Amino acid sequence: MLNIALFGPPGAGKGTQSKYLIEKYNLTYISTGDILRAEIAAGSNLGLKAKDIIAKGGLVSDDLIVQIIEKRIVSENRDGILFDGFPRTVVQAYILDGLLLKLNTQLSFMLSLEVPKDELVSRLMDRGKVSGRSDDNLEVIQNRLTEYEDKTLPLIDFYKDRGKYISINGVGTIDDITKRLNDAIEKTLKRNYFNIVVTGKPGAGRGTQAKKLADKYNLAYISTGKLMRQEIASGSDLGLKCQEFMLRGDLVPDEYPIRIIEMVIRDNPHVNGYVFKGFPRTLVQAYILDGLLKKINSKVDLAIELNIGTLAAIKRLSERSKTQKARPYDMNTDVIIHRLEEWKHTIKKDVASFYAEQNKLIQQDGSADDETVFESIDVEVSKKINF
Repeated sequence: MLNIALFGPPGAGKGTQSKYLIEKYNLTYISTGDILRAEIAAGSNLGLKAKDIIAKGGLVSDDLIVQIIEKRIVSENRDGILFDGFPRTVVQAYILDGLLLKLNTQLSFMLSLEVPKDELVSRLMDRGKVSGRSDDNLEVIQNRLTEYEDKTLPLIDFYKDRGKYISINGVGTIDDITKRLNDAIEKTLKRNYFNIVVTGKPGAGRGTQAKKLADKYNLAYISTGKLMRQEIASGSDLGLKCQEFMLRGDLVPDEYPIRIIEMVIRDNPHVNGYVFKGFPRTLVQAYILDGLLKKINSKVDLAIELNIGTLAAIKRLSERSKTQKARPYDMNTDVIIHRLEEWKHTIKKDVASFYAEQNKLIQQDGSADDETVFESIDVEVSKKINF
């Protein structure tokens, strides 16, 4: 589904552009004011509750608003939703996330019509001369614009943090602005991430090859181990919690890498995809990764398993322990062996099989030098990558 939140200050032209968007993309139109009035006029239970609150001078609660929105969405079978003027606060943004999750969908992005304040004042004053609206006078207009800025700036940051904020120049003819909106939507709809999982024994060269893939294809490199080590070095609470597991060579509880992956995806929305090293390491994590990628309408496209012998892996890790790239768990042979056993009985058995069953797994000999291994990998990746 294509679900859009259309934003902009009073006078930005949301109403005009909404008509175009709902017709072109077959969207359910959600304007809280409009549907609230419709419920009241229809005399529905929700409408009567709202009418009673308004009659007493109160504000209709978010709880009631979200029920009315859900009723409208469910009653119309369309290809998506256009939210006009909702959410208005960060709290409502979280409410909207929960509502759309309940409906097995999510907000695609926020389109924000950006218009200079002096232009907005001019538009609204001109509108007042034609419409006769009592709220289209200079004092009220300025107050409304100030209130909009105060309430919506945090909301803009909320969607920017999630990579879902798209700014649209709202100055020009109606056709000019419509074209900008349409171009932004079409560009976003065509975005197609390509995501790779690089797996294999510790010491197989997963990080080296994953970084090479990231550099060549403009993928965000996600190494949960590296990011956790950064947290440990910073002395953060997350780092301290991870450290005790990593020193033993054990798997870190899922909640920690999940938080890290979500952060990297959020901060890198404009890459061509993501390459994962060190995650997933269990079958459960493979399902978790599917869920994380589904949130951006994507999936794992390819898994690469790097194969080297156990003795070669031990040798590489032992050699690494003598360099600046050494990991704490490289220093102890018992821990190295424990990690290799863990890989054999969990990652190899479950994760590699998971992707093999989906015909997404490529086996690659990782025993040669880095460049030779990458050349072989790149031949296979180039056959499948779609950009």
